[in-house]
Amino acid sequence: MRPFSFLVIGLGLSCIISCKEANKNNSSDTEQVTVVDTAAVAQVNYIPIASDEALIQTALLAAPEAGRAGAKVIGYNAAGEFVTFREGTNEFIVLVDDSSRKGFNAACYHKDLEPFMARGRALRAEGKSPDEIFAIREAEAKAGTLPIPTGATLHIYFGPSTNYDPESGAVEKAKLRYVVYMPFATAESTGLPESPIAANHPWIMNPGTHRAHIMISPINGDQ
Repeated sequence: MRPFSFLVIGLGLSCIISCKEANKNNSSDTEQVTVVDTAAVAQVNYIPIASDEALIQTALLAAPEAGRAGAKVIGYNAAGEFVTFREGTNEFIVLVDDSSRKGFNAACYHKDLEPFMARGRALRAEGKSPDEIFAIREAEAKAGTLPIPTGATLHIYFGPSTNYDPESGAVEKAKLRYVVYMPFATAESTGLPESPIAANHPWIMNPGTHRAHIMISPINGDQ
């Protein structure tokens, strides 16, 4: 698997026209001098994510900036093995993009969510379907054997492209969305709607289940 516009293009154009009109008694034509000052255009050169270093660099943008240096980084490496790229010193775990899947999707979550996340990975490795994974974790959460902390946050950095800027780590056309886990919460208990009212507005997804969470999606377009 692999905060904000990441394509920065500066374009400035100023045109100064100085016209010097000859003396009316002079038969020469009017002389027009044009000076154009064009600012340099900064162009981002995106390249494919093709190394473990690139996987780590791009995935760290899912984490809050202040927490990136101390975040633990895990996920599938370039060889397709699930590994720990580095240990962490703070509350964040960063999951790199899975290059076997289409598009880009990296995540950062609170370390207390790791049992829930790890259980999902284990069930997928067993070949369980999404519906089966949901049902199994629902039963385990209700039984008290699978802890899901209320208020723990998941940050998702995602987009259609797997090209990135090696200088900043920014992935082409990628955006952030946020999930705040509220196990078994409902629209009634939170006051949130069950579908988004408008872009970037919070709403509750999977209400009444172990996977109930507040969803905050990005604004579409260039806003």
